[in-house]
Amino acid sequence: MIKEIEKLKKQKNAIILAHNYQNPEIQDIADYTGDSLELSKIAAHNDAEIIIFCGVHFMAESAYILSPQKKVILPDIQAGCPMADMAEVEDVIEMKKNYPHAAIVTYINSSASVKAVSDICVTSANAVRIVNKLETDTVIFIPDKNLAHYVQRFTQKKIIPWKGFCPTHDRFTKEELIAIKQKYPDACVIVHPECRPEVVDMADMVLSTGQMVKNIPMITNKQIIIGTEAGIVHKLKKIAPEKEFILASKDFICPNMKKITLEKVLIALSDEQPIVTVQEGTRIKALHALQKMLELS
Repeated sequence: MIKEIEKLKKQKNAIILAHNYQNPEIQDIADYTGDSLELSKIAAHNDAEIIIFCGVHFMAESAYILSPQKKVILPDIQAGCPMADMAEVEDVIEMKKNYPHAAIVTYINSSASVKAVSDICVTSANAVRIVNKLETDTVIFIPDKNLAHYVQRFTQKKIIPWKGFCPTHDRFTKEELIAIKQKYPDACVIVHPECRPEVVDMADMVLSTGQMVKNIPMITNKQIIIGTEAGIVHKLKKIAPEKEFILASKDFICPNMKKITLEKVLIALSDEQPIVTVQEGTRIKALHALQKMLELS
């Protein structure tokens, strides 16, 4: 399958992008791995005509928003994001009525339609910096309440959190972290800001997946406890093979991220579908929110 994928990729001028949470074999066949925004920017500045996006639906949408002239394909169209689904356009508009002077700040982990009614997008890496740069004193933060709580720690602005969350990160408890820390007392604990506030309180470092990749080489601890989706460990082992990476919980598995297989990638390349697009009016508005983020960051 890998040989056939490589052959088709060359024939069709395609590029394979894989999120850091994908299965190891998917990361290994990818031309690039990274976080969702990083991959979308790579897609936009690449000569490939076909983008095989190994991630979830909102990520493929973001790639299309930035590269509408390209064919963006998600190998499993059912690979969605429960957190993104927790924010509906109508509810966002209704909430804005209650806080007319607030800026709608939307995490990139959201649908194109929600991005389109937002003032600006953020990532887990740049959310604090961008919120502090906004002129408004009040922010409606969509859709992740945990990331909203994390941002509130570093700003004087009033953050009004949405009630959404990532099921994979939110299920990890303080008690589980205490247990794993007791087992590996000398380990450095790194968690994602999508984790619960009480988990964040206990971590040595709070980093996005992209920040984990950049910072791992500087950490002197031989053992590192990783509090995010299991897929990242494969990439971290390549960067620092001399370190021992301990997944904080066996439940750090995103079922949607694991839907994409080698077979599905091969079929997607062969059939050039399922294609992900965004209605042009929505795309232009969502693009504005993304571009504003890129300007401020």
